[in-house]
Amino acid sequence: MSKVQLFIDGEWRDSLSGKTIPVINPATEEKIGEVAHAQNEDLELAVSAAARGFQVWRKMSPLDRSGILRKAGDLLRQRAGSIATMMTLEQGKPFAEAKVEILGCADFLDWFAEEGRRTYGRMIPARGEGIYNLVIKEPVGPVAAFTPWNFPMSQAVRKLGAALSAGCSVVIKPPEETPASPAELIRALADAGVPKGVVNLVYGIPSEISDYLISHPVIRKISFTGSTPVGKQLASLAGAHMKRITMELGGHAPAIVFDDADVKFAATVLAGSKYRNAGQVCIAPTRFLIQDGVYDQFVEEFVAKTRALKVGNGLDEGVTIGPLANERRQAAIGTLIDDALKNGAKALTGGKRSQNKGYFFEPTVLVDVPKSARAMNEEPFGPVALMSRFKDFDEVMTEANRLPYGLASYAYTRSVKTSTALATGIESGMLSINHYGLALPEFPFGGVKDSGYGSEGGLEAVEAYLATKFVSQGSPAS
Repeated sequence: MSKVQLFIDGEWRDSLSGKTIPVINPATEEKIGEVAHAQNEDLELAVSAAARGFQVWRKMSPLDRSGILRKAGDLLRQRAGSIATMMTLEQGKPFAEAKVEILGCADFLDWFAEEGRRTYGRMIPARGEGIYNLVIKEPVGPVAAFTPWNFPMSQAVRKLGAALSAGCSVVIKPPEETPASPAELIRALADAGVPKGVVNLVYGIPSEISDYLISHPVIRKISFTGSTPVGKQLASLAGAHMKRITMELGGHAPAIVFDDADVKFAATVLAGSKYRNAGQVCIAPTRFLIQDGVYDQFVEEFVAKTRALKVGNGLDEGVTIGPLANERRQAAIGTLIDDALKNGAKALTGGKRSQNKGYFFEPTVLVDVPKSARAMNEEPFGPVALMSRFKDFDEVMTEANRLPYGLASYAYTRSVKTSTALATGIESGMLSINHYGLALPEFPFGGVKDSGYGSEGGLEAVEAYLATKFVSQGSPAS
């Protein structure tokens, strides 16, 4: 990686000012490149290009758009190894995880390629002779999309794939910390034949770019993935300009293990999902709520899985957990753990930085964490598992639904009655019971309460980029 450029109106280019932002390898704390820093004049070029591109793209048939998206997916599969190396260098996750993410992006493009061919309308029976009542689905218009650093490509492809399949053009701002891998997603789309102006890529100061794009009259739809506080600010700005929005925000997922669960299996699956991407996953299980009868067994199994993890540079052989993405995350995790320990929690393993260089943090298991501790109320977003006991169903439901978050939740039980009660009682956008079953292209992905609204998977994802038009046509008078 040397310099990641902007992509505007079908061309890779530096910003007009020539300004750049450094890119740091979180495993070494060394500068590995730089990314072009867009300012208002660059953003205006991108928005103008998106307006022109929209007029071209919306007129292409869904079949032709589908072919381009499928070709882009094939290109990602061919390039997965080299892109995965870039992602590991700039984001830190192990190479194997990075490659899985890229191949998953190809699957998303395939899904959206086909779903875009099914943006059906309908006919409504008329009340009079010679009248046709039609419901038509049309692309909403140019889109501004904002994506985070934890999954640099998969978060971007959810927005790009859905928008493009619906016939929208896009100005996307991925994270400045991890610019190279999402740029390769844009490159694959361009190489596959997306017309110029349809996809535009910018980087810069997040607040400046969001203020400019969200308020711009050309932009008709906003999609954001990130923290709840920032999401609320952007939703407020979008509301002031009557812009459609999709918000995929933070979570604090409960993982409930009942006495009748397969404890060893539950510990294995939950540890895997907890420490994936060093715990920097919005749907990662965070509050582990374990029933009294299996609490000791589960904690023992989970701690063993945690201690078996190998922390290190994601490009090194055998590494299963890489560094945190930046110094801010390292400091934030340390602060939350210190607060929990001061309030009576105990660390069974981990709890501190694991290396002198790089943004590494030991995978951590805390027990006896009081509900008043910050970690039990604020999204940890790191390799920290919080263990708590519960006695009965009512008690655990109260705790599971206590927080304003409602993104993902998990449960393990052999009881159909308990599973059914969970499905109706849990306040979250997604619930996975007895396995890890979230985030595939065909599944809705989104939350409730302070975790946002809208879905970025399944048929719901494409629907968010379509406007409904009603046309009632009668026969002309003779």
